[in-house]
Amino acid sequence: MDLLDPGLLILVGIAFLAGGVDAVVGGGGLIQIPALFAVHPGESPATLFGTNKCASVVGTANATWRYARQIRMPWRTILPAACAAFLLSYLGAAAVAWLPKDAVRPLILALLVFAAVYTLKKKDFGTSHRPAHSGHRELAYAILLGGVIGFYDGFFGPGTGSFLVFLFVRFFGFDFLHASAGAKVVNVATNLAALLYFVPNGYVLPVLAGAMAVANVSGSVAGTWLALKHGSEFIRKVFLIVVGALILKFSWDTFAPALI
Repeated sequence: MDLLDPGLLILVGIAFLAGGVDAVVGGGGLIQIPALFAVHPGESPATLFGTNKCASVVGTANATWRYARQIRMPWRTILPAACAAFLLSYLGAAAVAWLPKDAVRPLILALLVFAAVYTLKKKDFGTSHRPAHSGHRELAYAILLGGVIGFYDGFFGPGTGSFLVFLFVRFFGFDFLHASAGAKVVNVATNLAALLYFVPNGYVLPVLAGAMAVANVSGSVAGTWLALKHGSEFIRKVFLIVVGALILKFSWDTFAPALI
């Protein structure tokens, strides 16, 4: 692949932007995946998804490390959630074979609208960090949440990071900053699980994945810095913007075919 190829340069720029957005609140795939399909329409979807995962997992891991250096990470909650997400993402990937994605798209759209309305209605939602559970209940909720999100990420994917942020705030009492940091750990787990399938089967464009990974890391550095500097209120605003974009995308994917 020519390093001066315009398509490569475009995707590197997109990967930087996606890394920044993903580091703040998730949703980088909303930017990165459509760009990959637009620039490489002839490649198989599996190859493009594998390339996306290779690039994004590096940026997400970098963001996790930077958050962990600056804030006290709620490991007792996020590690069980990450383990459950890792395991259940396999089942989600397997479900693609027998459960059509179109069947769940309206449900995901409804959940996104609920998350946006709930966040807008509750002005203090995610502004303070008051963990709501401990002990066995905390562990049970973490495993349940991680398993559900892991299954979703393996099966469908878009909006995983944003759903994680919302659920960490809603069910664990985290503020948006700690929720975003915790979401990165779970995202790393689900991305690694997916790569265990994509990489051995050759579903990766190595040069493109490497270039996009470098750009994704650079974007995650900028995004993490902004999140840590401006705190939960800034993350809340970015969260609403990303969820709004996801609602528009899912609305188009759900209703446009019937109108055309």
